[in-house]
Amino acid sequence: MGDEMNTQFKKGVLELIVMIVVSEKDIYGYELVKKVCEVVQVNEGTIYPLLKRMTNESYFETYLQESTEGPPRKYYHITANGLLAMMALKKDWLEFSNQINTFINKGDN
Repeated sequence: MGDEMNTQFKKGVLELIVMIVVSEKDIYGYELVKKVCEVVQVNEGTIYPLLKRMTNESYFETYLQESTEGPPRKYYHITANGLLAMMALKKDWLEFSNQINTFINKGDN
């Protein structure tokens, strides 16, 4: 049960975390994965399909930038659309987590 639940939670909030990271600065995939992993443990195989989908949904735009180490890197940039979606998701998440926290803490009285 624990892992299953954990996976579902992560899926829901992962999109929001990714959006927040990209909104702070344009970033390339590997660096993004490292940043996200500071918050929740995920593997690259989870992040890249998410980035692809969010780019298709026009939340992100991508561009290539030369790299000093190896081939050019694909950078992700959040769009106006992405910022709106991020704010909506953030609002939903905060409301949801507040409800859960209130419920959980009720038992502590």
